[in-house]
Amino acid sequence: MTDHPKLVALLAERSAKRGEFTLASGKRSTFYIDARLTTMSPEGLSIIGPLALSVLKQTGWSVDAIGGLTLGADPISYAISYASADDDHPLRGFTVRKEAKAHGTGKLLEGPLREGDRVAVIEDVLTTGGSALRAIDAVRAAAGTVVGVLALVDREEGGRQAIEKVGIPVVALTTASQIISALKS
Repeated sequence: MTDHPKLVALLAERSAKRGEFTLASGKRSTFYIDARLTTMSPEGLSIIGPLALSVLKQTGWSVDAIGGLTLGADPISYAISYASADDDHPLRGFTVRKEAKAHGTGKLLEGPLREGDRVAVIEDVLTTGGSALRAIDAVRAAAGTVVGVLALVDREEGGRQAIEKVGIPVVALTTASQIISALKS
């Protein structure tokens, strides 16, 4: 089994839930993907890092750093960064806080993001695009250039279109429909 089918199977087994849920976007859904149950596991990290790094290379975005809104993007970003450690151009991971720290340096972004970096914003589950758009704004405010968004899962509910509407391309490692199909089999 290649990495993509392994990822879909792992997400279906560990992260997909049926029931009544309110999503981060405020939308109601009978299908929920708790991606952290996969992204914070050794098996998930070992699949996601190399697979996402490969997908990023295929995009041609030529990124310097990866990160997104905490907490969902964090393990994905760090898995990609770790997977890139032996590359000629390793990727630095960073975190966008939900709000700036009220103490210390008062940072909104944590980690080695540098002015002028070409950035891929990372999203765990893309629904409306709100979290990714917040991260895009934070990276731009820190003088980074967002060249794309990489989502672990695209719920296929308009998030991709919302981000593409502001001129940012989106790639996803998998989709909700692929996970739902894996649940049925």
